[in-house]
Amino acid sequence: MIAKTKFKSPAFEAIHSAAAGLYSVDAIPQETMRSFDEACLSNVSDLQPGEIKALREHFNVSQPVFARYLNTSVSTIQKWESGAKRPGGLALKLLNIVQKHGLEVLA
Repeated sequence: MIAKTKFKSPAFEAIHSAAAGLYSVDAIPQETMRSFDEACLSNVSDLQPGEIKALREHFNVSQPVFARYLNTSVSTIQKWESGAKRPGGLALKLLNIVQKHGLEVLA
């Protein structure tokens, strides 16, 4: 399965598409294409411990239920919420998705 690229906006998607076309025919160098990638693709925002707890509480779920949705342990949720550990990679991406689209997208 190929992941769908997420752009900051439809305008950025159009700009990136044009740049990718130019890159595919060697009209722009790889370094320039990387600049377009950085400028046009959306970033995953870092979440603070309080934000993670507030996110969970917003959906009125317990730590065990939240952990189940995110396919992680209760201990990990507790560590994220206390600041002892920070989510990264896929976990951070999932939290951003839940923040933007709601918990039901993971159901």
